[in-house]
Amino acid sequence: MERLYKAYRDRVAIYVVYIREAHPEDGWQVGANVREKVIFTQPKTFEERSHIAKTFCTKLKLSIPCLIDGLDDKVNRAYAAWPDRLYIVGRDGKIVYKGGPGPRGFKPSEAERALREYLKKHPAESADGQ
Repeated sequence: MERLYKAYRDRVAIYVVYIREAHPEDGWQVGANVREKVIFTQPKTFEERSHIAKTFCTKLKLSIPCLIDGLDDKVNRAYAAWPDRLYIVGRDGKIVYKGGPGPRGFKPSEAERALREYLKKHPAESADGQ
């Protein structure tokens, strides 16, 4: 995703949206989280969720802007995003690409092909559409 962001950030807006924790300590904990020392309980406040999101973005060394879904999980529910998912939303607000649920359906190369096709049909001068 970082490569995709660096390649297209001057033409489209790309974001990571942190949704509810997929593998909390008080839920379905996985060995990889223990090995990598990313052990968190499911956050009860937006501040806790923000802390986990910042830790996630820092640990992965993301330069992609990271947004945080509210505790109401509005974005997660609207996009069926759990545990992770890729979307491309056109300038008109319509969904251009909907990837499968991750991790198996998380396919950045497939999303990039869809993005290239979209940009061929809808060229723009900048990421903000101006």
